[in-house]
Amino acid sequence: MDRSRLAATLASVLLAGCAAQRYEPAPIAPDAVASAFNARSLADPGLHSFEESSFGRSIEAWPPAEWDRTTLSLAALYFNPLLDEARAGVSESQAALKTAGARPNPTLSLTPGVPSPYLLTLDLSFPLETAGKRGYRIQAARNLELASRLELAETAWTIRSAVRAALLDYLMCLRSLDLLRSEAEFRQTQVRILEQMFSAGESRRLEVDAARSELSRAHSALRAAEEAGAEQAAALAAAIGVPAAALRDARFSWPDVAAPPRAESLPLAEIQRAAVLNRLDVRDSLAQYAAAEADLQLEIAKQYPDVDLGPGYSYEERRSYFTVGLSAAIPLLDRNQGPIAQAEARRRKAAAQFVVIQSQAISRSERALAVYTVACEGLAEAERLASIEERRREATRQSVRAGEQDGLDLAEAEIQYSIAARARLDAAAHAQRALGELEEAVQRPLAPGDEFPVVKDLDAPR
Repeated sequence: MDRSRLAATLASVLLAGCAAQRYEPAPIAPDAVASAFNARSLADPGLHSFEESSFGRSIEAWPPAEWDRTTLSLAALYFNPLLDEARAGVSESQAALKTAGARPNPTLSLTPGVPSPYLLTLDLSFPLETAGKRGYRIQAARNLELASRLELAETAWTIRSAVRAALLDYLMCLRSLDLLRSEAEFRQTQVRILEQMFSAGESRRLEVDAARSELSRAHSALRAAEEAGAEQAAALAAAIGVPAAALRDARFSWPDVAAPPRAESLPLAEIQRAAVLNRLDVRDSLAQYAAAEADLQLEIAKQYPDVDLGPGYSYEERRSYFTVGLSAAIPLLDRNQGPIAQAEARRRKAAAQFVVIQSQAISRSERALAVYTVACEGLAEAERLASIEERRREATRQSVRAGEQDGLDLAEAEIQYSIAARARLDAAAHAQRALGELEEAVQRPLAPGDEFPVVKDLDAPR
């Protein structure tokens, strides 16, 4: 063979592998990141397109006049950075799957003669994997990729739950503020009437002081509720992933917030089944176990050595020689016992983790249903008490109009009704939080009409 032609062939082979990726820097500018966050708004046109895609219909009025649980949850899936982190995990697992399926490159060896120009050895080696090792690697990586997608879905559910909880706290705080303002006004009326009666000698100083004390407590509770309202608004903005200023002019709705579904509509068997079949961490654990089993199969397959097969060429004293080489490791001293034992232990650990996660899911669902049942009973009792106080208030109003009772009696009836209404509101909030815990236990919405739309391309970067 002409040595120039041989050199040209060798150069073409080497240049074939030069189409490599280049490093692209991606620096992080904290100021720019902070500015982009502060510029986020619920009127974002990208969010508009995302919500339309999720609902599968056009949304003409944008932004909507009122935001409910579903539209706010979709906004959180669009803005919340936790989802970007989970998406990066999916991308990493997809890259690992590509790595697992890659085939080993051949090896080229060139040995020129020194000092004689008539000596040259050229060897080309092709590694051949045996015992299905590549298939086991791909199987393990595919299961880990599935696990990363389940973790992404679990992150999305966690974001939805956080938005639900924050919206509940915020709306309940606003309604509590209205009731506290009403109570403070009626207590102010009560104090004014008692002061007038004391001036006329019709009441004692002790009654006036007691009413003033209750008025002071009402004002303190009102200030505390106002502070809590600001905190809850900030918590809702954080759950969505926007600055608090983005919610300043937004209106929120939850029509049936004070009427959660009856506990009788959620049978225990159905809840347990949902906890076993629907929880994402249970399915994630199954995928992790499948990956551990594939890893064990891979380590067992490694007992059989891979083979290097390749042709060789030698040029010596103007004569050419062609050879075929075969090489493999001889498993005399080690049969991969250590890695096999480690893989077996990892599989046992993955199986034990699945049992733990599944049993915890069942226990958590049972406990959450029991707590929700008690909370519904408490709500029913609070509603009965509020109904009694409402009837009493209406009767007192009629008596005042008839001249049978005075303004002091009406103020007292209004105060007692406000207290009962706040107790009913607290009971409703407690029941909704218990329902949220139950939904968290089974990882699916349980309230009628609270179905979450299917988000297309959840793993796509925003």
